[in-house]
Amino acid sequence: MAEWTDGYWWSNDGLRLHFRDYAGPSDRPPIICLPGLTRNARDFAAVADRLAGEWRLICVDLRGRGESAYSKDPMTYVPLVYLQDIEALLKELAINRFVAFGTSLGGLLTMLLASTGAKRLAGAMLNDIGPVLEPAGLDRIKTHVGRQAGWPTWLHAARALGDAHRATFPDFTLDDWLAHAKRLCRVNAKGRINFDYDMHIADPFRLPGGETGFDAWAAFEALKAIPAVLLHGELSDLLSARTVREVETRMPLMECVTVPRVGHAPTLMEAEAVDAIDRLLARVLQQG
Repeated sequence: MAEWTDGYWWSNDGLRLHFRDYAGPSDRPPIICLPGLTRNARDFAAVADRLAGEWRLICVDLRGRGESAYSKDPMTYVPLVYLQDIEALLKELAINRFVAFGTSLGGLLTMLLASTGAKRLAGAMLNDIGPVLEPAGLDRIKTHVGRQAGWPTWLHAARALGDAHRATFPDFTLDDWLAHAKRLCRVNAKGRINFDYDMHIADPFRLPGGETGFDAWAAFEALKAIPAVLLHGELSDLLSARTVREVETRMPLMECVTVPRVGHAPTLMEAEAVDAIDRLLARVLQQG
């Protein structure tokens, strides 16, 4: 397991936010890892275990997740505020050029980072997110986000997550579900297992247009000249094969890779995802 140091920065509205900092060489752009809606920095632990030392990885807990502070105003749980938070982090760490890895919501933030300054991105990986969000996937997410659950043991949590999300990861074993639970959940002060995020992140997401709040195609096309890869879960209900084909037509420099037998979103430990990430990073090094 790769070692990291805990880092913190302050948002513009006074929240203390957290990231994991995995050390790597200073002559390569760091990789900023941005998690999905209900996820946290632990989602990228396996990626960091594989790449740390060769690359510096900065794995972010967005506001209201993991070790980052919860906001008193739920209406700040929106992409444009998350973007301000990431901009504050880049300024704090004096990072002028970087690679972005974004899963789901983190991919939307990667698109926004490109739209506000594409030249600073040395590369980008979007994990099962694109310029069109399918209604079926959005409806599924809205049914479970913000609904707290509690379990007495990690085994109970793993089994419950397996029952709820078997269609997403049909090949997961019990050990896989245990690992998934430990990425998604935490032990609370009473010894119960709970989801590791503020339930109020769901408030703006459930409002009309709350999924993005910006022109997704315009932001996505800001990645047109950047070494980039789009990962697509074969069973995804949020990113469709139809959208992937349109991306391939409109953005020929973006590599599109379908990860078989997973839904939203690939864990980034699948062989296809590992190979795609390695090819992307090789392209980043080639361009200098």
